[in-house]
Amino acid sequence: MFEHFFADPGTLLLGALTGLIFGFLLQKGGVTRYNTIVNQFRFRDFTVLKTMLTAIVVGSIGIYTMLQAGLIPGLSVKPAELAMNIGGGLIFGVGMVLLGYCPGTALAAIGQGSRDAIIGMLGALAGAAAYAEAYPFLSRTVEPFARYGKITWPELAHTSPWMFIAGLSLFSVVLFIAIERSARPRPA
Repeated sequence: MFEHFFADPGTLLLGALTGLIFGFLLQKGGVTRYNTIVNQFRFRDFTVLKTMLTAIVVGSIGIYTMLQAGLIPGLSVKPAELAMNIGGGLIFGVGMVLLGYCPGTALAAIGQGSRDAIIGMLGALAGAAAYAEAYPFLSRTVEPFARYGKITWPELAHTSPWMFIAGLSLFSVVLFIAIERSARPRPA
């Protein structure tokens, strides 16, 4: 029953090392702090936005570079099921605002000793169990609405992914400059 449950030890070790580095960088970036996340939603601290947007741009460049170099066989794209995505996003967002952590930052916060994040992770596990129980019903009633299959924005626009990456990179730079300028104190 469990013969395919775990990956080989090398893959597990690489995953653990990657997770350790990721958690360390989250902690050093300050996104494992409750106030940082809550203040993002209050538009007072844009650390989370800048961290996530940078990760998306760098990750996109890395993935498409490896794809074109033949280092990975292809993209494993999840189907675009907008009704399910919107519902899940709303639940995720409400949970993130209430708890002050997302799952990744909550685990990193637990690692740095934040006990409040433990309650949040228990809630996330309970929510995952509830979703697993509700999935047969959701798959019949909600999932069929706004289902677009496995498609990416570049495929939808019939253009190169590099055009989207370039646009996202430019947007990020302009946004970061605007955030930094608006955060500067005005001379009296």
